Amino acid sequence: MATILFPFIGSCIKKIQELATDEAVLILGVKQELTELQRRMKQIQCFVSDAEQRSIQESAVSNWLGELRDAMYDADNIIDLARFKGSKLLVDNPSSSRKSTLCSGFSPLSCFHNIQIRHEIAVQIRSLNKRIEKISKDNIFLTLHNTAPNGEISVPNWRKRSHLVEPNLVGKEIRYSSKKLVELVLAHNKNKDYKLAIVGTGGVGKTTLAQKIYNDQKIKGNFKKHAWICVSQNYNEANILKEILRNFGVHEEQGETIPELQSKIAETIEGNSFFLVLDDMWQSNVWTNLLRTSLHKATAGVILATTRDDTFAMKIGAQHTHRVDLMSIEVGWELLWKSMGIDQEEEVQNLRNTGIEIIHKCGYLPLAIKVLASVLASKDQTENEWKKILSKSFTLSQSKLPDEIERSLYVSYNELPHHLKQCFLYCALFPEDATIVRDDIVRLWVAEGFVEEQQGQLSEETAEEYYYELIHRNLLQPDGSTFDHTNCKMHDLLRQLACYLSREECFVGDTELIGGQSMSKLRRLSIVTNKDMLVLPIVDRGNHKMRTLRIPYAVSQGVGNSNFKKLLHLRVLDLAGSSIQTIPDCIAKLNLLRLLDLNGTNISCLPESIGYLMNLQILNLQMCKGLHNLPLAITKLINLRRLGMDYTDINQVPKGIGKLVSLNDLEGFPIGGETVSRETQDGWNLEELRHLSNLRRLDLIKLERATTCSTDSLLIDKKYLKVLNLQCTKHLIESYSEEDVGHIEKIFEQLIPPHNLEDLLIVDFFGRKFPTWLGSTHLVSVKYLKLIDCNSCVHLPPLWQLPNLKYLRIEGAAAVTKIGPEFVGCRGDNPKSTVAVAFPRLESLVIRDMPNWEEWSFVEEGNAAAASMEGEEDGSAEIRKGEAPSPRVQVLPRLKRLELGGCPKLRALPRQLGQEATCLELLGLRGASSLKVVEDLPFLSEVLLISRCDDLERVSNLPRVGRLRVEHCPKLRCVEGLGSLRQLWLDEDMQEMSELWVSGLQRQCQKLHDEDLDVYDRA
Repeated sequence: MATILFPFIGSCIKKIQELATDEAVLILGVKQELTELQRRMKQIQCFVSDAEQRSIQESAVSNWLGELRDAMYDADNIIDLARFKGSKLLVDNPSSSRKSTLCSGFSPLSCFHNIQIRHEIAVQIRSLNKRIEKISKDNIFLTLHNTAPNGEISVPNWRKRSHLVEPNLVGKEIRYSSKKLVELVLAHNKNKDYKLAIVGTGGVGKTTLAQKIYNDQKIKGNFKKHAWICVSQNYNEANILKEILRNFGVHEEQGETIPELQSKIAETIEGNSFFLVLDDMWQSNVWTNLLRTSLHKATAGVILATTRDDTFAMKIGAQHTHRVDLMSIEVGWELLWKSMGIDQEEEVQNLRNTGIEIIHKCGYLPLAIKVLASVLASKDQTENEWKKILSKSFTLSQSKLPDEIERSLYVSYNELPHHLKQCFLYCALFPEDATIVRDDIVRLWVAEGFVEEQQGQLSEETAEEYYYELIHRNLLQPDGSTFDHTNCKMHDLLRQLACYLSREECFVGDTELIGGQSMSKLRRLSIVTNKDMLVLPIVDRGNHKMRTLRIPYAVSQGVGNSNFKKLLHLRVLDLAGSSIQTIPDCIAKLNLLRLLDLNGTNISCLPESIGYLMNLQILNLQMCKGLHNLPLAITKLINLRRLGMDYTDINQVPKGIGKLVSLNDLEGFPIGGETVSRETQDGWNLEELRHLSNLRRLDLIKLERATTCSTDSLLIDKKYLKVLNLQCTKHLIESYSEEDVGHIEKIFEQLIPPHNLEDLLIVDFFGRKFPTWLGSTHLVSVKYLKLIDCNSCVHLPPLWQLPNLKYLRIEGAAAVTKIGPEFVGCRGDNPKSTVAVAFPRLESLVIRDMPNWEEWSFVEEGNAAAASMEGEEDGSAEIRKGEAPSPRVQVLPRLKRLELGGCPKLRALPRQLGQEATCLELLGLRGASSLKVVEDLPFLSEVLLISRCDDLERVSNLPRVGRLRVEHCPKLRCVEGLGSLRQLWLDEDMQEMSELWVSGLQRQCQKLHDEDLDVYDRA
């Protein structure tokens, strides 16, 4: 099994339907042949789902599907080729029309050429029709049943959620094991190379346990260098060494040899301590032959390895081995119903016995239980529905799936809608433990044609829904470090399943391991190699069927030009990070190419022949330091959907970008307009955006060069626009003139976003006042807002009115000295202030680099507050004098994270913060030198981080804080009222001062919780 045929055939049928009236195909005169092809496809599509279900058990059906799949790939190629050839004829002969006869309007030579092309296309289609007819008369086809789905597949409501909820799952065992192993690591933190191993079967939770240890604050503070490396079965030695250097914060040069990399690690680690996790180890020589010598110069080091191999620990000389056992019945049952999003066991108590049978079929593996729980969550909670899933698990236990494939995971895969199956399998192209970036995978799915069109929605939006649905189904694991889960990974067991199911068409690894025969069958290839130059195995030209070729960061010298001539069916060519320096003219031969990724390459120009890539949809040119101009032919790419130029200094562009009306993603769009030559200019004029009505993401740079628009509605009518970045060029020395300031304010005032905007970034704006639309209710859909280095604005806009804002980051507002009631809508002259909810959905607030910010208040001063402060003696009353909170105004009701950094003059936190921020989990204070007290935050429930707060004297009345970290606070004499504190982390310069209050916290913890306070003193 590889490409999922039902949606693939449906896509081909739809293409033919669209081509039936396309002038580009009519000019070829092959409508009749295409109509016959469409009829045969419709006939056979209805039986494909049954064949795919049976193929896992019956090899004859699997072979029949293979023949059909090959035919469908050829059909897709021929359909696209017909469209391309016809379009090219129209471009070359614009006087012809759909009503023209075959040679009307053409020269005799052109007429002959036209007849030749028509004949070639027609012959290919007729040959294909015969192949499909033969396939449909096969005996296998006669045994299949019509199982075509009726109507549209309904979409579960949770697919549309913007919030991804991670339930508070079971974890007593892992907490106990984690604490035990952390103590073991710390007890040996002076050893030269102490090794311990976590052993257990795949999917049992080894990596989860190792992550908990790796992220423990004590571990973080006890070692100078930390690295997490996924090793995998087919590991690449150079990549492992490079990843260790990156983890250690060291840049590696392209082309460095393994000995050079080992030497660099040795230099980096000399005199330091390190903690190294080697996840998913299969071979001991990774340590014995590759890493041991390099790390020997460290003063101390601990190596934690996870493995499925019981003998591995002995081979590397591990001093301690921890075995992760399978889940017990009770714990497994709890994990099942909690993973379904169920709050109380009583809701499914009647299904307990069946649930325990399901857990048994999952092998008591946490991963399998969670994935299957997602399937159960989409079903009716009845005995019959659960029994159906159990029955499928039993049937698969008798199947021909290899032993290493977990059957319950296949059940979960098999329950996916057709379109999600294909997207899931495609993720196997990413190496093990690789980070999958949402925007990258979305573009790949679009380029490969996996995304079903939805009414009134761009394909990229639909693909994003696919991405989040796979996360909700636990088939992709989100990276918790990104705010909206924009990064994820695929568990190695799930990747193993995807690789197995797509093994006939997909390969990840070194091309030297592929023979010519196997190469001719591959459709998708992701190369991982140590070689300097990539040369694909020799295959007859007609046998190269590759649709996707990914060579990210794989080669140090480049890609042989001959490779481009071989791969005529490519849809995706990903060269990101490779050292390719030139793109040959022969790239024009890749007529079917949809995505070309040149991010981070050494190219200095693009050939004009790129204009022949009429099917190109995505062109990535970010971080190309040597590229400064775009070819004229770029304006011929009429199907281009994305042009990415972020961090590439483009200073010469062709006129006419507005002709590319399919563009929906413009990143790094340079503003200009001064003519360089008759056909080029130094940047694009804002007015050229007028006809780009499909824009979904727009990133404008060099806005100081913009000229005033003729209208204020340039952006406001763009109904798909979700992400908008507005950036000026920073002046490092000279100041801005009054004329410059007035001009940029006028430009920004005209760039009114549409109501549907969700993500807004403003960088290096040098006006003195923000545009009025930013502080109004106009931006009703904005969720993410970042104001970076807007250093001339004296006041922040009243952002409290944004009803859906979830993340707010303000960084580098040097002119702001006060953030007052207007920021949260609590001014006395605000008629709405008595009923307002300020920042009703804000979850994360980050304020940094505010060197002149002194005062932060939520409400107007009043006499009532002054009276309530009279009894205080430490001066804090004077600071907060008069901050009487209005009981009729809610402030920050959903705030979870508050981070303040680089605010040396800020004297106090708002008193109302402690009263209103009832969901606050984390408070981080760094470089708040004038802050004297942190107190009265009864709802702060998890973490308090304090660093470089020079005048801080007291931390008190934080009854729910579980973890406290203190660095460089020389005057902190009092810490009290932290009744829930379990972990305290102290920097080395806090040793003397902390003696005044640590013993009190220890006694408190022992008294309230009957356990010792975990205290880490960094030595």
